[in-house]
Amino acid sequence: MKQYLIVGGGIAGIHCIEGIRSVDPNGQITMVCAEADSNYGRPLISYYLEGTTDAVKMSYRGEDFYERNGVIALHGISVTKLDPESKTAVLSDGQLLSYDAACVATGSSPFVPPMAGLDTVEHSFSFMTLADARALEQAVSPESRVLIIGGGLIGLKCAEGLYAHTHNITVVDLAPHVLSSILQPESAEVVEEHLREKGIELLLGDSAKEFQGNRAVMNSGATIEFDLLVVAIGVRPNTGLVKEAGGEVGRGIVTDSRMQTSLPDIYAAGDCTESRNIVTEARGVLAILPNASMQGHVAGINMAGGEAVYDGGIPMNSMGILGLHLMTAGSYYGEEDGGRAYLYKTEGGFKKLFTKDGFLTGFILMGDLSRTGIYTAMIRERRPLDSIDFETVFRNPSLIPFGRAFRRQNLGGEV
Repeated sequence: MKQYLIVGGGIAGIHCIEGIRSVDPNGQITMVCAEADSNYGRPLISYYLEGTTDAVKMSYRGEDFYERNGVIALHGISVTKLDPESKTAVLSDGQLLSYDAACVATGSSPFVPPMAGLDTVEHSFSFMTLADARALEQAVSPESRVLIIGGGLIGLKCAEGLYAHTHNITVVDLAPHVLSSILQPESAEVVEEHLREKGIELLLGDSAKEFQGNRAVMNSGATIEFDLLVVAIGVRPNTGLVKEAGGEVGRGIVTDSRMQTSLPDIYAAGDCTESRNIVTEARGVLAILPNASMQGHVAGINMAGGEAVYDGGIPMNSMGILGLHLMTAGSYYGEEDGGRAYLYKTEGGFKKLFTKDGFLTGFILMGDLSRTGIYTAMIRERRPLDSIDFETVFRNPSLIPFGRAFRRQNLGGEV
C-alpha cells in the first residue's frame, strides 16, 4: 500500500487528497496541518468575523471529508523536516513519518517587518486564519478603536469583518492608494470613496514608525491612538521545508508542470509555489484559490501514478468590500507598454479592459460583475480581438458577438 504525506490542510491540500483518490482508492494518506482547523474556505474568515457565516458553513468539503476519504488528519502539528533520501518527515511532536510521495501545501505566513515598539502593543493580531478571526471576534467591542496596518486585500477584508462590531477603524498604508497590488489610482479612488462614506478613515502614503503601547507614531509625525492593532502588510510563501531539504526555491517553491519539486517524490501546490503567468509567461507566486485547487489536484494525481499537467494561470481576485464588488484579472498594459486601455464608467460601475498585440490581457471591474467569465475566458484562451466585435463585448459582454459556430461549440445545440 502506497503511503502519501500531505503537509497543509488548506485548499491545495484538500484537492491533493481528491487527486490521489481519483487514481488510488486504497493508499494511506496522512495530512499534517499546523492549524487546529483545516478544510475551511480561508477567504470566508472576514464573513465569520462579520457574523454572516460560521465554522460549519465554512467547511470546504464537509465535516466528514477526511473520514470519507480514509485520511489520517493530524492537527496542531507541523512538519519540521523532510528527508528526501530516507523519505521521512519529522513532526513537531517527535513523530517520524515515512512516505512514498509527499506534497508540500504549506501556504503562506503574514509578513511582519521590524517595527519599533511592536512588542509593547497589548492587543496585536494578524488576519490569515480562522483562529485569527476568532481571536479578533473575542477582543473587539463597539467601543474598540482599531488600527489596521495594510490597505491591501487582507487589510480591507479585515476592516469589512470588523465593521460589524465597530465603526472606529483606521487603515494605514505606505502606498499612495489602497489595493495597490491589483488596482490603479483611478480605480482605487472608487474604493477609497466608498470606504470613507462608510466612516472608515484612510491614512495613505504613511506608515507606523514606532509603537508606544496603544499609540502609533507615524512617519509623517501624526499619532494614532488605538485599542486593537492588526498587522496586514502582506504574506510570504512558506518555502522553508523544501529549501532546507535542498530543493529549488525562488520567491516560491519551484515545480515543473506536474507540480513536482526538484526533489524526488516531493510535490508542492498552492500559495507556497511559483506558477507560470499565461499572459506574461513570467513565473511568480499566484496566490489565489483557483490556482491552489488546480495545482493540488494535479499534484495528487501524479503522486498516485497518474498523469496530469498544470500549465499556468492568471492573477485574479474577486472580492466584496462593504457592498462594493470588484474583480481584477490578468496583466495591465498601457500605451507606454505597447498596449491599450479601454475605460467605461457608469453611475455604479467601473470597467477598464487592457489589450496588447491584439489580445485581451486583463481587466478591472467594479459594480456589475455578471458575465465576467467571458473576459477571463478571452484571456485564458488568447482569443484574437479581430475575430469578434470587441466594442460590443466591451460595452455589454455576451456570447452573441462570438458567432453561432463558437456558441454551438461551447454551449451545444442550435444557438
